[in-house]
Amino acid sequence: PSSRLADERVDQRTCLICGDRATGLHYGIISCEGCKGFFKRSICNKRVYRCSRDKNCVMSRKQRNRCQYCRLLKCLQMGMNRKAIREDGMPGGRNKSIGPVQISEEEIERIMSGQEFEGEANMSWSNNGDSDHSSPGNGVSESNQPSPVSTPSSSRSVELNGFAALRDQYLGTPVSTHYQYLPHLFSYSAHSALLAPQPRSLEPQSHSLISQLLCAEDLEPLGTPMLIEDGYKVTQAELFALLCRLADELLFRQIAWIKKLPFFCELSIKDYTCLLSSTWQELILLSSLTVYSKQIFGDLADVTSKYSPSDDELHRFSEEGMEVMERLIYLFRKFNQLKVSNEEYACMKAINFLNQDIRGLTNASQLEQLNKRYWYVCQDFTEYKYPHQPNRFPDLMMCLPEIRYIAGKMVNVPLEQLPLLFKAVLHSCKTSVSKE
Repeated sequence: PSSRLADERVDQRTCLICGDRATGLHYGIISCEGCKGFFKRSICNKRVYRCSRDKNCVMSRKQRNRCQYCRLLKCLQMGMNRKAIREDGMPGGRNKSIGPVQISEEEIERIMSGQEFEGEANMSWSNNGDSDHSSPGNGVSESNQPSPVSTPSSSRSVELNGFAALRDQYLGTPVSTHYQYLPHLFSYSAHSALLAPQPRSLEPQSHSLISQLLCAEDLEPLGTPMLIEDGYKVTQAELFALLCRLADELLFRQIAWIKKLPFFCELSIKDYTCLLSSTWQELILLSSLTVYSKQIFGDLADVTSKYSPSDDELHRFSEEGMEVMERLIYLFRKFNQLKVSNEEYACMKAINFLNQDIRGLTNASQLEQLNKRYWYVCQDFTEYKYPHQPNRFPDLMMCLPEIRYIAGKMVNVPLEQLPLLFKAVLHSCKTSVSKE
């Protein structure tokens, strides 16, 4: 498939950044002309923006010009590829690869702070605005819109009822409600409208490549014991030890998976080591949300329910831990809604692993070609298997930057807070499923 055909398939969908009408795949993601131009100007001019609020401003067609910082941040989080912009700023990218790039939280921070740019950065306050007119005939003047408030709306605020109940039980203190999740996971499918394509057959090459990926997977239930007798009170140390054993088993399975990959002989051991060291947390998180979700959100949730955190643990639970919890709950809901198949999981895992933007690689161009191969395979499979869900493939791809972000954030959560984090997340997720 060509990028031109891909553009034709997305021409009636919405921009992943602001929700405006998308005009195609620009710098790796489905976006509108306005966000495409904004991203290009920001990178070419080495702009460094600032957010005068909480770095969590709402991005919409009407409000996207209110905060340049948050707009650029979302462009990067959603996977816009700055390396696809020509250095001379002229039309036509340096490469034609499609699909979101995968960069770390640290690299995003370097770009946002200007450290990634050489020379003097052009400083600009985000509330000066950056007007564009990407939507023909939208008839909306954005210059006089009031500044968005930072309080969450009822439709986007985080459902922390599970954690609120836990905290109230032990402290009698309500949970703060100012945690607001970035709405991009849900804004895309909610505003997209595209006629369902006609049923078609799966490309033979796609069938072969997916079969090879599935053969590399260990889909057997996890062997770590997670059954606790009724009435037993699990301590923090016991739960932490169980989480470590579980992480060890999941990591061991990822190492075994790498050796069975159909392209194992095509890459160097150095590159495999570099890729695994950079993505193992993301791979574990992805597998926990999909193929092992019944055990994680079933058996492990039963174990964590028998653990009672102390008042001190609850008081010390960090803001970073709250953000991770919030994002994990929403990501769980997204995966629960999508009901990702084993075939889609195998493709997503390969795409996430084959990250050509990781530093220290010896053959990034080969990785890019492999990444594109499985990107197309996943797209072909979802369009064949789910012809009446035209947004399914971009929905799946949109989950990958979120997984990378969460995995990067979890590293900064203090180890002693992990038992409480898992208890809160699993309790909230299990509660949300039981209400459906």
